[in-house]
Amino acid sequence: MQFTSLINHPADWMQGSGPHSDVVMTSRVRLARNLRGFPFPGYSQEKQRLELLNLAKPVVEALSEMGDAYSEDYVSLTKIHKQVLVERHLISREHAARSAGCAVVVDARQNLSIMINEEDHFRIQGIRAGLDLLNAWSLVDRVDSELEAHLPYAYDPKLGYLTACPTNVGTGMRASVMLHLPALALTEQINPVIKAVGKIGLAVRGLYGEGTDALGNLFQISNQHTLGEKEHDIIASIERVIERVVSSELNARQKLLEDNPIMLRDQVGRAYAILRHAHILSSKEALNLLSLLRLGADLDILPDCDRSVLDLLLMEIQPAHLQLRAEIELNAEERDMRRAWLTRSRLRDISSPIEPPPDHPNEGDS
Repeated sequence: MQFTSLINHPADWMQGSGPHSDVVMTSRVRLARNLRGFPFPGYSQEKQRLELLNLAKPVVEALSEMGDAYSEDYVSLTKIHKQVLVERHLISREHAARSAGCAVVVDARQNLSIMINEEDHFRIQGIRAGLDLLNAWSLVDRVDSELEAHLPYAYDPKLGYLTACPTNVGTGMRASVMLHLPALALTEQINPVIKAVGKIGLAVRGLYGEGTDALGNLFQISNQHTLGEKEHDIIASIERVIERVVSSELNARQKLLEDNPIMLRDQVGRAYAILRHAHILSSKEALNLLSLLRLGADLDILPDCDRSVLDLLLMEIQPAHLQLRAEIELNAEERDMRRAWLTRSRLRDISSPIEPPPDHPNEGDS
């Protein structure tokens, strides 16, 4: 598969629906694995990384899940192409910064990606729509077993899988969920929720993981420890927490509808007006406004708005996606103008928010 074919077809998880998909956008499970006899990528020389790449990449490409896959060495990828893969959550920002001796292999449906020579020799990642960690785990577990049958993994009987970072030793698994929490943000409950999640050993990060902001009210919640814990136990623990966070978000949405309906409609209406008519949109502003539109769609304030259109637009307005579509490198101002044009185009057929019911007076009434 060519890069253009990969990008022109939205991933399954971008357009599908899953459990709690109004709040939980995606579930992701990632495994860190290394091979015996090779230093960790961060401590290796280029020739060692190339040697491992030449050994491992054909095995990855031959996986049963990788029929018609996209496979590319990083020396062949431009900066924009790598950033597009980051924006699609198919590779990490850290991996995108590397070059010789690194590669990525992605299945045709973009449910599975395998990074070679990231922080570890392999980062095996499965993505599903909604709250679906078990199926994401089932996918990467199956692939992991197939790779382990052909490659000599670095494994210790007492410690488990050996990894570059001590926090990954053991199962080497990170399970994470991307949540959309606009109502908790609007009702100023988000900080207590984040603190409560952190106290029970889970990490809360922004849109692109560690060190990034929670733009668009999007938050990643994941486990922090892998040593001495079983994969199913980790997943069950995270899902119990996510169920509680989902319940808190849905309760906050209902409270907004009951206690502050005019404020809520005002927020959604202003977001709709700006997105439909703006000619300059920064990435931060667009994400935050689309977050409100997504909330309006879920609460039937925008009754004919398909949430999947908004989810796809959240991806399309990212800087590298805009430049890929334009086929030229754009400065910040040019990106802001193209982002506004694309947003107006995508939302053209979406009707304006419905009027409030008669028992709620309009703002100008006395």
